[in-house]
Amino acid sequence: MCKPAADIAYIRVSTVEQNTDRQLAGLTIDKTFEDHCSGKDTDRPALRECLAFLRSGDTLHVHSIDRLARNLADLQSMVEDLNAKGIAVRFHKEQLVFAGKKLSPMNKLMFQMLGAFAEFERATIRERQAEGIAKAKERGAYKGRKATITAEIAQTIRERRAAGEKAADLAKEYGVTRETIYAACRK
Repeated sequence: MCKPAADIAYIRVSTVEQNTDRQLAGLTIDKTFEDHCSGKDTDRPALRECLAFLRSGDTLHVHSIDRLARNLADLQSMVEDLNAKGIAVRFHKEQLVFAGKKLSPMNKLMFQMLGAFAEFERATIRERQAEGIAKAKERGAYKGRKATITAEIAQTIRERRAAGEKAADLAKEYGVTRETIYAACRK
């Protein structure tokens, strides 16, 4: 038995401290997926869940284009894939709806322009961040990120990895990423 078409929301903010209340407020939504992380790539837990949940006939509601992706190629690919599966995508801030297998030339132009602006904004943010860090380093004010594990824990991790334990298991145990485990082993 097929499920009836549903209105699904995807909401994203960049940090846990940010508030999602303004996004899609007042809409009647059947299910909402919410991420509190950067939009720099599409590897986001709630986004993965959302994309797996969507079915033909559903409409994906997103507050604005930059909430879904900050990279034009990712954005286009995602929307085209969803449309090919019979899923409509509606961006409320821009008042754009993408449905069906073929975009109108005007919708495609608007979509690409707005996606390019989101990508440009992301690049500008990274550039300003790098400039700020460089200036802080010149002043001696930038010490880098605090270590996520102590030297003692890093030594224990090295020993346990040498004994054959998996990086993923250690990462889960210590509440860090696998990259942190690998970095501890490189020292």
